[in-house]
Amino acid sequence: MVKPTVSTQTTCPYCGVGCGVTATPSGVTGDESHPANRGRLCVKGSALHETLVPRGRLLRPRIAGEDRSWSEALDQVSSAIRDAVSRFGPGSVAFYLSGQLLTEDYFVANKLAKGFIGTPHVDTNSRLCMSSAVAAHKRAFGEDCVPGCYEDLELADLLVLAGSNAVWAHPVLYQRMQASQRAGRRVVVIDPRRTATAELADMHLKLKPGTDTILFNGLLVWLVQHEATDQSYIVEHCSGFAQTLACAQEIAPSVVSVAAQCDLDEDDVERFYRWYAETPLTVTAFSQGVNQAVTGTDKCNAIINCHLATGRVGRPGASPFSLTGQPNAMGGREVGGLANTLAAHMEYDTVGAREQLAGFWGTDRLPEGPGLKAVDLFEAVHRGDIKVLWIMGTNPAVSLPDSARVCEALERCPTVIVSDCMANTDTTAFADILLPAAGWGEKDGTVTNSERCISRQRAFLPLPAEVWPDWRILASVARGLGHAKAFPYQSPGDVFREHAALSSLACKVSDGRQMFDIGALAHLTEARYNQLKPIQWPVTVDEAGVATGTPRLFADGRFVTDDRRARMVPISAGLPRQTPTRHYPFVVNTGRIRDQWHTMTRTALAPRLLTHRQEPFVEIHPRDALRLDVCEGALCELTGPGPAPFIGRARITSDQRPGDVFIPIHWSGCFASQSVATNLISAVTDPISGQPESKHGVASLRRLPCRWQARLMLRPKDDRQLRLTELCDYWCRQPLAHSDSWWLAGSQRMNWEFEATGLLSGEPQMVMADSAQGRFRAARVVDGRLAAVLLVDNAVDLLPDLAWLDECFAADRLSQDQRNCLLAGRAVDTEEIGALVCSCFQVGDRQIINAIRGGQDTVETLGKALKCGTNCGSCVPEIQELLQHELTEAG
Repeated sequence: MVKPTVSTQTTCPYCGVGCGVTATPSGVTGDESHPANRGRLCVKGSALHETLVPRGRLLRPRIAGEDRSWSEALDQVSSAIRDAVSRFGPGSVAFYLSGQLLTEDYFVANKLAKGFIGTPHVDTNSRLCMSSAVAAHKRAFGEDCVPGCYEDLELADLLVLAGSNAVWAHPVLYQRMQASQRAGRRVVVIDPRRTATAELADMHLKLKPGTDTILFNGLLVWLVQHEATDQSYIVEHCSGFAQTLACAQEIAPSVVSVAAQCDLDEDDVERFYRWYAETPLTVTAFSQGVNQAVTGTDKCNAIINCHLATGRVGRPGASPFSLTGQPNAMGGREVGGLANTLAAHMEYDTVGAREQLAGFWGTDRLPEGPGLKAVDLFEAVHRGDIKVLWIMGTNPAVSLPDSARVCEALERCPTVIVSDCMANTDTTAFADILLPAAGWGEKDGTVTNSERCISRQRAFLPLPAEVWPDWRILASVARGLGHAKAFPYQSPGDVFREHAALSSLACKVSDGRQMFDIGALAHLTEARYNQLKPIQWPVTVDEAGVATGTPRLFADGRFVTDDRRARMVPISAGLPRQTPTRHYPFVVNTGRIRDQWHTMTRTALAPRLLTHRQEPFVEIHPRDALRLDVCEGALCELTGPGPAPFIGRARITSDQRPGDVFIPIHWSGCFASQSVATNLISAVTDPISGQPESKHGVASLRRLPCRWQARLMLRPKDDRQLRLTELCDYWCRQPLAHSDSWWLAGSQRMNWEFEATGLLSGEPQMVMADSAQGRFRAARVVDGRLAAVLLVDNAVDLLPDLAWLDECFAADRLSQDQRNCLLAGRAVDTEEIGALVCSCFQVGDRQIINAIRGGQDTVETLGKALKCGTNCGSCVPEIQELLQHELTEAG
């Protein structure tokens, strides 16, 4: 494991909370001085040092799968771009970027693409999670601005969480919400699923998927009917109120109508509306559950309309608040990383913006208008319009909807360039040119979090010899294309200063209305840039020359529109484009799980992060499970209109609505045979934002027939080749601390004595076969060390927990006791911990249940006894569920 040599303050590379991290030689801790987290870290953040391993790293440029020099790779990239532009025009080149990039990387990519190649086709994976909120902010406020700050989540007397499972997706913010609970404060969770976040709620509105606009239109109508709007604020600071209200009255005229359309209890709807009306300090925090819809922009604006109607924008404890998915989604938006923007929040249709930007950069190649958004961009790749596609720091072969078609597009594209720190992802498999980029710990630059706070992400590890930061790769290609004068950067600080100066120019273009302004930082010396403390934009300078951030926006009621008034937007009842049919009767909802991030290329490097949810799964309501004869833990297959199914373990829970299923987004073709969630999501997008409807697919469900289930464990090797697809109907890889393991299942009869030799890479020395019980177990030992284990049974719950066996792989020489117990899979005196609940301290549900039965009847006493729930706190809702269940059972 690579370790820093000194203590360094940096920023977490996961979600949009933007937590400060202190990296030390012994690991990572939360930065107590950072305003976002104040020393807290979630389980993913606290395991960051465990991902700093060499395994799987891309360490040299590759062309057509062969290692090459940087000069060769850069020549190939420059030649491919130059040839495409010459033969097909600049629009034949496209860039697909990532919220994992630092702002400086993003800035150089956007400048090269739009400013000097001349292509408008620059988009980002932030399109998949945040673009509906962006579009809504622009419609309402005139600019992509989050009005509030994290403190508002604590100050609010009513906290409404819409489409947000914060305890898993934004754990540190959830901890801040939880810590601010007090008498008189209420929390409402709006979500079709009952998630762990609902444990915080005074009310959970388990609404019908896609009906958010109806619920919030109904709220607006109710506020007017009960004279609970702020009429003076509306008159002085808003436009469009009458039209917005008329539309809402047509769609949601009464509580009765809203309850019927949303499939909610009338009393619950009435109570929510009353709480909202009587609570001036209200924050509505919304995330992917709202954004990722064909009506995502309208959903966001329906929420914002209610805040505008009550004057609750930009005030302490009162604002709509968009919770960003990625660490630098906002930084990417600042520099123009979206296809429909230029740079520094300037728009293509802003008078004078193109001319001013062209002059600032010294170019005459700026595109005339916006480029293709993510889904349309890959469709253009598929039909052959894009000849060169450069993908940076993201895995679209897994994350974009209709993944099979995206893979076809990548296969067809004449030149695919991928910059990444990992060698083997579903997307790098399609790369003609593969460029080794710096990873977390090696990168140096800035990121902007959900509350507009710019933080430094500092390098604390040396770059491997042939690995470059993204901004340097891009600048080198720019020089190869003949634009050396415009790309003279020697450090990320050089790029940041240009970015900051450009924001000042953008403010002038908008006649001073624009909120995004960090011009005060344009003259930072390299030393001051390196020492930059977290600061929220817009940044101002006082008389003493001290730069100061701005926590909240629009408190004065002056917005960024031409007339400085906020726009209320009439919202129709738009419902999901895809609806269940006889062939596809289930609604498919997708989302994150607690301990994983995106497509697992980083988090899977920390084995303990794969212990909470070890396999892909399908959450099913008990009524549907009974009807389809599906039991807990059975393998299920979801099949949608697309060509590929999704296979996962059944989790039977009344947290689901009948007729709905939930699947996780994280598993890719590198980790499972058929578990890419986006294969069930059609490429249907919001017509305004271009964001895919990732929360709403349709599918049929069936139990996958399995004759046998197995676990295979091998000593880790990078070059292992297993013919698992030929052998079984399902496989899933789970890296462990000392071994690699696979879940296997199949419906065919197997000759395990024959197959074991191939799977174990040699003849096993220990074999146990019981054909009557469908059981087979074998182990291979080489030079006294455990090399491989195969465990086969006819049901997955008959297979042992692997913790003890994994420890056996760590032994330099197996003891006689270990040899004796190998085929049993555990030592006689070893207690199995059960399903993991606490990843920080590896505490399982059996341990917790036993402790509860032994008298530990509170979260606090369980924490003292087992340590569970005492670090990041993400597991506390699950501990509370176990407590409630056991205490109820005990009477």
